[in-house]
Amino acid sequence: MQVKPLGKRVLIKPITEEKRTEGGIVLPDSAKEKPQKALVIAVGNLDAEYDLKAGDKVIFSKFAGNEIKIEDVDHILIDIEDILGKVVD
Repeated sequence: MQVKPLGKRVLIKPITEEKRTEGGIVLPDSAKEKPQKALVIAVGNLDAEYDLKAGDKVIFSKFAGNEIKIEDVDHILIDIEDILGKVVD
């Protein structure tokens, strides 16, 4: 299944990083904060001022967007205004 965002929305896939304590214990998902870094999967009809394309990494607001599952993988459909910045490597 493919999803094409409408309007000024972006489909992102959260990037989860494994968290460990100093002693090397892996923390369960329930003890982790919601990730704020994501990979852009698809973009809607954005103005030229938004320089986003599929494959970009972004930072987004903590409680923004609507969570959806696509082929059993978590994604977020988010308004462009809730994206705070683009990660530049």
